[in-house]
Amino acid sequence: MSDLGPVDPGHAADAAWLRRWRLRQVGDPHTTASSTLIAVVTDDGAPAMLKIARTEEEARGADLLAALDGHGAARMLRRDGEASLIERATGPANLVDLVRSGRDDEATHILCAAAAGFHAASAHVLDGDDPPLLIELRTWYRHLFAHADELTPLHRRGAEFAAVLLDDARDEVVLHGDLHHGNVLDFGDRGWLAIDPKGLLGERAFDYCNLLCNPSHERALAPGRLEHQLGIVVAEAGLERGRLARWLVSWCALSSTWFALDDDPAHAESAAAIGELALGLVE
Repeated sequence: MSDLGPVDPGHAADAAWLRRWRLRQVGDPHTTASSTLIAVVTDDGAPAMLKIARTEEEARGADLLAALDGHGAARMLRRDGEASLIERATGPANLVDLVRSGRDDEATHILCAAAAGFHAASAHVLDGDDPPLLIELRTWYRHLFAHADELTPLHRRGAEFAAVLLDDARDEVVLHGDLHHGNVLDFGDRGWLAIDPKGLLGERAFDYCNLLCNPSHERALAPGRLEHQLGIVVAEAGLERGRLARWLVSWCALSSTWFALDDDPAHAESAAAIGELALGLVE
């Protein structure tokens, strides 16, 4: 057996990256339709994550991580084609566990601070020598615009809000695109940092919407929770309450559309239900 550790025989191509970069595998690989993740230790003992991108979206996220150079996000250690070696979080805290232990407000404060740190790196990314390809937020909403009329009044209202907000975009920054309790991790001395960005460009308020719908739809739908957490985000991020609420309605409509297109009616319904609650917060 190799001194690089056990390798799943079904991941021969991934094993080649382990050998090439002299990485020791820790635990089993985690494979999805979009990527393979393997926790590793480098030859100098540093914890890292080997990520093999399978889709254009994952490759774009890796490009953005490389451009961020550790500002507000996990640091890219090595990159070659589809393979990325990324700094691995080893801190003991976890935002999902924080919420479960009754510290929901604290988790939201941490997420807001992480979002601010990520957005603050926009100039570093956009003014770099080789800026990554970013997707305009209007393009991100294309499925909602295409399908809203065949879904529900909430979806149509969300599409209307999105069209107006996008035509009057403010505070445009590099967006994470999928900021939630599972994508901001404890990196110990480096603090709470983002992983797995989607690589978008648009109004910064958009990035706060997904965290309000997490760590689960059930939690987001708890009585009074959405209004309370939205108030924390407004105060922490310095956002206009009514405008954030409209972004939230549009995000819930978009998320629900994606679930509907993926033939997941339960999550499509619960995402829309959060949107209905958000609609009641629009001023």
